[in-house]
Amino acid sequence: MPDRTHLTGYSRMELIALFEEMGEPRYRADQVFRGLHERRLTSFDAMTDLPKTLRERLNETAAASALKIESRYTSVDGTRRFLMRTLDGNPVEAVFIPTENRDTICFSSQSGCALDCDFCLTAKLGLLENLTAGEIIEQIILVLNDVYGVGGETPHGTNLVAMGEGEPFMNFKNLTRAIEIMADEKGLFIVPGRITVSTAGVVPKIHEFAALERRPNLAISLSAANDELRDRIMPVNKRWPINELLSAAKNFEKTLKRGERFTFEYVLLGGVNDSDEQAQELAGLISRHNLRKVKVNLIPHNPAEQLEYQPSTPEQVKRFKAILESNGVSAYVRTPRGRDIYAACGQLAAKQEPNLVQIAKR
Repeated sequence: MPDRTHLTGYSRMELIALFEEMGEPRYRADQVFRGLHERRLTSFDAMTDLPKTLRERLNETAAASALKIESRYTSVDGTRRFLMRTLDGNPVEAVFIPTENRDTICFSSQSGCALDCDFCLTAKLGLLENLTAGEIIEQIILVLNDVYGVGGETPHGTNLVAMGEGEPFMNFKNLTRAIEIMADEKGLFIVPGRITVSTAGVVPKIHEFAALERRPNLAISLSAANDELRDRIMPVNKRWPINELLSAAKNFEKTLKRGERFTFEYVLLGGVNDSDEQAQELAGLISRHNLRKVKVNLIPHNPAEQLEYQPSTPEQVKRFKAILESNGVSAYVRTPRGRDIYAACGQLAAKQEPNLVQIAKR
């Protein structure tokens, strides 16, 4: 199986070229593409519109699936966390977040992460591997099939956020390739406008991202307004300090169309980066760089035993938000989802606890 070509990572045009090389008509490639993406099938045997001989041939040389769901956990708030494994046995996690008007899937771009942010559990895994475009796409397919059944209709459409395991811009080529394939109207048809990519601040890739013709929304994880603190809690800052990062953000802002915005994410760590003075410092930083199309998502830290930090108090979260708004900065507080199953922001670390397994089996 590891030597077989994972066709989920092929674009429709690439599949057509492949099938022509095989001596098959191009409409067979369209059938396979629709089978994999529109119908969300994970085996060639399920594609009964294909001749049996072609299915057998595909089974010998290719793969329709490269991930397996190892376990799934359901939170009291309805959030689901999926722990998957690659063919190499490395963990991949995706999270399904339902709300009344929309469904969101948080997907991973890497197995583990190399950036070592001090408040994030994923950092404890280290970087295990970059995910292929097919593995990125298949996370979405497996989650949708689990929630709605194979090929089932999604009542709200699907929004995606690249905020799972890994730094998306450290796997830029595979990420953008996956996004392009998912946008195909004969497949999943999830357009870039319904996708948000979150980076910890890989400056060169922010510039490259800004130059994309069709691109998702951008979120930048900031979490500190000065280099001394950000160096400590987000070591990526030592490579690309705050002023360089915000200059890249300003360059990105210039490419936005009317009505579009980008996001700074700010994880609130109790007694570390959440004081009134630090709120003023953040507002001043945004003002100095003349950022007019940015909003700030305030994320109360999601605690875990392996991390020394605690979330800010609800009262301080309100004060921090109010100070930003009094300085003309749009600020929002993200409601934690799935904390009890290690599905919330910063908690993904392939956790398998006995009590979580019991939740999953109910």
